Amino acid sequence: MRAFRQSVWRNRETRRLASSTLLALMVVLFVATLFANVGMGAVEIPPLQALSIILSHAGIETGVPFEHRTDAILWSIRLPRVALGILVGGGLALAGAALQGVFRNPLAEPGVIGVSSGAAVGAVAAIVVGFSILGTSAIAASAFLTSLIATAVVYLVARDRGRTEVTTLILAGMAVNATAGAMTGLLTFVADDDQLRSITFWMLGSIGGATWSSVAAVAPFLIAGFVFLPLCAGSLNLLNLGDREARHLGVSTERVHVSVIVLCALVTGAAVSVSGTIGFVGLVVPHVIRLVAGPDHRFLLPASILGGATALLLADLLARTVVVPAELPLGAVTSIIGGPFFLWLVHRTRRDWGGAE
Repeated sequence: MRAFRQSVWRNRETRRLASSTLLALMVVLFVATLFANVGMGAVEIPPLQALSIILSHAGIETGVPFEHRTDAILWSIRLPRVALGILVGGGLALAGAALQGVFRNPLAEPGVIGVSSGAAVGAVAAIVVGFSILGTSAIAASAFLTSLIATAVVYLVARDRGRTEVTTLILAGMAVNATAGAMTGLLTFVADDDQLRSITFWMLGSIGGATWSSVAAVAPFLIAGFVFLPLCAGSLNLLNLGDREARHLGVSTERVHVSVIVLCALVTGAAVSVSGTIGFVGLVVPHVIRLVAGPDHRFLLPASILGGATALLLADLLARTVVVPAELPLGAVTSIIGGPFFLWLVHRTRRDWGGAE
């Protein structure tokens, strides 16, 4: 018995050390990526100058000189883009980590519940109908609305006699994704050349059109997810034991399922509505963190926010700088990097992930 307790204690200490080390590395990488995104581009902005510009907008003068053009580039273009990248990347990774906990499957991601495909229908429909003349906000609003509708359909189909069956939820999500994909294809078929270019740009994903108004529009939904989803961490830990066992331990499994799915739908719908389709962030980031630090959602969920934000900022930095003055589609960059990396993870683990946790 003593040997068993010592073994458990050593495993806990190892996990705690791995979590602390990982968190420190993630913070350093996030700060470095943040400064790189702010400073790098067609116009280089040194860190001290960037800090001086930001403080000047808060009414604090540092004495570091800067040009009006540099101020405009940083404050009106780069900072909104960085802020949106943090919100979108953190939201997608957080939603992925939470859904993986609900489904008890590390392969789960926001697209499972139909959010991304539903948003695509709304965005493409807005472009084809002509709502795009009202600006990108009209496309974002349409995408957000249809993403919530798609999630509601999936949830209502999966709900039976007051309970939501996870297996049925996944099957309903597959059906909604297939239907939404067909609708998107039909809308694309009837679009003209200009509309096709807009559709392609949105489907490939980008945060290049970020403004402070777009950041303000989606920030409440994403910040709500950042605040409330980590509160479900304890219940998600118990759900790893199975729904029946969790109920015996006092967890209201139905309430947890509904709360997590609704919050994930809000977070993902808001993120996708302004950024388009960005793949693999919600799948790879929480999976990597889980492999290193373990499945404890009390660490996994907050760490996924930081990891997702860093991953998206890195991808956006590559999209902006690799083929200057052109810009690569952000969704293509995340998929090109995330796809092979995830295949490597699959090859490396070679085990039943669900059973291993």
